[in-house]
Amino acid sequence: MRAEPVGPQASHVAVAWCAVAVSCAVALFPPFVFAADAPPVMNTILAFGDSLTAGLGVPVDEAYPARLERRLRKDEYAYRVINAGVSGETTAGGLRRVDWALQSRPDIAIVELGANDGLRGLSPTMTRANLARIIERFQAAGVTVVLAGMRVPPNYGPEYGHAFASVFPDLARRYHTPLIPFFLEGVAGVAGLTQADGLHPTSEGYGIVVERIWPVLRPLLVKPAPR
Repeated sequence: MRAEPVGPQASHVAVAWCAVAVSCAVALFPPFVFAADAPPVMNTILAFGDSLTAGLGVPVDEAYPARLERRLRKDEYAYRVINAGVSGETTAGGLRRVDWALQSRPDIAIVELGANDGLRGLSPTMTRANLARIIERFQAAGVTVVLAGMRVPPNYGPEYGHAFASVFPDLARRYHTPLIPFFLEGVAGVAGLTQADGLHPTSEGYGIVVERIWPVLRPLLVKPAPR
């Protein structure tokens, strides 16, 4: 069968269809672009917590997960940090979210939960049980857990305060997890480092939080092989 010659109009249609095809291919399969000064992402850290992780009251890029990722990139660690903080979250709520959190396939999970349990006066026994199950679920999935310790204000009384604070080091020993002794060490109650509510860090306060996390986290990190 003899091919018919293609006229100008048909040529324009063909070019248009080619352009559409290329556009669709780019949309479906975007090219990988890495910043010249950033290493390729290799591993994932999940910041799993409540409003202290979410960064209530500060821009998201000033909360500790974003600040921690910048610190990692500065020191040439190829990690991304996912902010999985939910304001108002208790340990019971965190336990219900573990399966969802595992979908991000984290290598490390920084578990910062319990503050809202304490502020509500919930039983430390319940807090302990919920955190234990969270740790177990992460570890069963091969995730390294870093546990963040919490304390309650002194007006809750010494007996409750001691029972609550002891939950975290006890669990860290039981499950052999690295422990951040107190997540808000050097920040809690310090003017200029906490917001007007006296609880949540300011941007400057989150800078100190990252410095407290760093020596606990750093031994767990792996740098990419030299290229």
